[in-house]
Amino acid sequence: MNAEPRPFWPPLVAGIALGLTLLLTFLITGHGLGASGFFARAAAALGGWLAPEATATNAYYGPFLQAGAPLLSWITWEVVGVVIGAFAGSMTARRARVRVERSDGVSSGSRLVYALAGGVLVGFGARLARGCTSGLGLSGGATLAVAGFVFLIGFFAAGFLFSWIFRRAWQ
Repeated sequence: MNAEPRPFWPPLVAGIALGLTLLLTFLITGHGLGASGFFARAAAALGGWLAPEATATNAYYGPFLQAGAPLLSWITWEVVGVVIGAFAGSMTARRARVRVERSDGVSSGSRLVYALAGGVLVGFGARLARGCTSGLGLSGGATLAVAGFVFLIGFFAAGFLFSWIFRRAWQ
């Protein structure tokens, strides 16, 4: 029962599959992929439950509540589908494991703090950019939006820069 995990997909095949998924999403739903909007909607819904008046008068979260139930949107179902699909994919590839991946010299606790801090910064940046990697980068690039290409260039440049900084810090 200790089967080896299946290999990852070749990058070209994965890229073609992602492109076809994006095309089908545009054809079926009329819009592209995205995820960061879900987290803003979830925060608005949570705020609406915990502090309805403060959330309704908030300039950022208020419009989500005024439009109706923030979680009853296509993006909620997309994120739910991504979670279910990722779990199913990891199970079928025999790659589902609960562990903290880290390099030598970095504790699991530090790695989790870095991951949380990075996730918060990327999430904040995605909201400032008015889209995440999938929404602004993939969907924007697919529609030839200049903002999509500017975002992708900045995203990769920042990734390379911080990767270089962190690698030098641990050498």
